Amino acid sequence: MLTTQRKQFILGCLARDGQLIAKDISQQLGVSEDTIRRDLRELAHAGKLQRVHGGALPASAAAGDLALRQQIAPADKLALGRAGAAMVRPGQLVILDGGTTALQVARHLPDGLRATIVTHSPTVAVELARHPQLEIIMLGGRLFRHSMVNVGAAAIEAAARLRADLYFMGVTGVHPKAGLSTGDYEEAAVKRALHERAAETVVLASHEKLGAASPFVVAPLRELAALVVPPRSPIKMIRALRATGLKVIVAD
Repeated sequence: MLTTQRKQFILGCLARDGQLIAKDISQQLGVSEDTIRRDLRELAHAGKLQRVHGGALPASAAAGDLALRQQIAPADKLALGRAGAAMVRPGQLVILDGGTTALQVARHLPDGLRATIVTHSPTVAVELARHPQLEIIMLGGRLFRHSMVNVGAAAIEAAARLRADLYFMGVTGVHPKAGLSTGDYEEAAVKRALHERAAETVVLASHEKLGAASPFVVAPLRELAALVVPPRSPIKMIRALRATGLKVIVAD
């Protein structure tokens, strides 16, 4: 079998099963594990999968920059934004992460809502400023242009002074076994710090994030209060996520 054919087979197995073990693939194809591991390295370098110990998981299509992600699943993110905004109650202190779905949450908050929203995203803060009754607190730090969020020690130190009711966490991967993950080390550290300061953490995940994994782990699924997914999400994936004990809500 040619290298191209092997790689197509590997990607087909990932799409079907959501994970693969290098030893099993080598036995199926009658080639060495070293050959399969080389294929996995090359596919990972091309952004086609995420390598893990002994095998691989699907890579997240949500790993691109903010401009690219704005083009992915806009209808899903609209539904998720409405669902997230409906969870915010008057008087709460809510942390809103960066990203395209967080922008939709900000846009769908009720006009007369009185609450305090904390964000480390300049773009989300500008959107929130359209709501005159909201108190908006920005966390500073080094601007990570890829995601348009502030990261680093300053953001983490500011997070330690919060006691939030709710945190809408943005991630690029939601996997039944690999948990919640994202593509940048510092961004993952900020997300963990914010998660630790919230009574409840909710993830709003568009379809390309479900069953995918990224290099940096944020938290296990069991630490979420709920995962909200878009309409028409794959039933098989919803069942796999619910089987972990996670509360999964399908947005309207």
